[in-house]
Amino acid sequence: MSDFQQQALTLAAEQQSPEWLTALRARGTDVWSTAKWPTRKTEAWKYTSLNPLQTDTPAQWASVDDCAWQQAIDPIALDATRLVFINGHFSREHSSELPAGVVRFSEADASQQALIRQHLGTVANTGEHLFVALSDAWATDGILLHVPRGARLEKPVYILNVATPEAQPAVSSQRVLVVLEDNSEAELIEHYVSGSEKQNLFVNSHTEVVVGNNAQIQHYRINLEQEDLLHVGGVHIDLHRDARFLGFTLAQGSRLKRIDYHVNHRGEGAHLGLNGVYLPRNKQLIDYHTNVEHRVPNCTTDEVFRGIIGDSAKAVFNGRIHIHQDAQKTLAELSNKNLLTSPTAEINTKPELEIYADDVRCAHGATIAQLDETSVFYLQSRGVTRADAVRMLSFGFINELLNEVPEQAIQDYLRPRLTTLFGESPQGDELGQMRYE
Repeated sequence: MSDFQQQALTLAAEQQSPEWLTALRARGTDVWSTAKWPTRKTEAWKYTSLNPLQTDTPAQWASVDDCAWQQAIDPIALDATRLVFINGHFSREHSSELPAGVVRFSEADASQQALIRQHLGTVANTGEHLFVALSDAWATDGILLHVPRGARLEKPVYILNVATPEAQPAVSSQRVLVVLEDNSEAELIEHYVSGSEKQNLFVNSHTEVVVGNNAQIQHYRINLEQEDLLHVGGVHIDLHRDARFLGFTLAQGSRLKRIDYHVNHRGEGAHLGLNGVYLPRNKQLIDYHTNVEHRVPNCTTDEVFRGIIGDSAKAVFNGRIHIHQDAQKTLAELSNKNLLTSPTAEINTKPELEIYADDVRCAHGATIAQLDETSVFYLQSRGVTRADAVRMLSFGFINELLNEVPEQAIQDYLRPRLTTLFGESPQGDELGQMRYE
């Protein structure tokens, strides 16, 4: 057992949780304590080292810093039900009044507790996702988003997860369970953010989504934390007959950032639409792993990820689509395109198709490229500086996916921040001086 595994068990023992979560916590503790710690020989972690967790093993739970975060954080300006968590702690003062169907685990009534016990820990596979087992072991609270049959949420649910600096390395845990009954609809935004101060927090965050027959969810996951923060998280989805999950994810890198998407097509006619953007720079790391299980016939998947990797940053993308033997008439497409804006940037991309049915239409592909020098020269010939030309072409590489974001407030929030990001460089005007051999 690694040092971090042992310390995580110690932290779990310090917690107090509702009695009805005891079985989940015990199951997670058993898996976590007996699991082999991932190394570079572990295929799912081949290009991502967990050494930051070992070298800076967190020794305490994060505290609540309710003072200065509002000066450092700029939330997305949208008309939504807002839930604010500061270092994993719910802030009632800064949150909206919760509508029916949105409840904290710790405040759930008997019927809601039964619903949580029915689904929590069943969508996410702890055998495949070690840090889900840790989330189970740490489970004391979370958010349930439950939409009854035939209903539609009047407003989006906006979960703002704020990280603030701690005196010592610390941990926080977030858990979200979404249950959409048949013919229902909802919109959920998960926003992870911090100020520019150096962070020393480890965030373990997992979301499970059950989408009933002919139900639909629009989901966003945005990670814009400072680069020293450590983050491991995932979104785990069950799609039933004619269900639709439409997702958008965007993340900057950090010393350790790993985000998993695991999708199960469990009913015919289900559809997954997932777009993603990752933007590591400096010496950051970002690792996206997606896995789509087509278990039944007549389902569709459309998955597009694009990355811009700069400076000496490193990105990992592993996209797997598994077509089971009974999943005839499947239509599945996966595209991953990457732009390297520095000769020292690195990307490890691995699109996978595993097909056991014979009547399917599937495609997958990955590209890795540099900026087109001809395009850069053309803009320079029109009076644009090289730095601005590189910035414009880089932004254009992901602009198509930003234009497809349905929530205009999210587009308005991201565009100026990404423009600023592309304009920054630790070596001053490095963007304007890039050359490739």
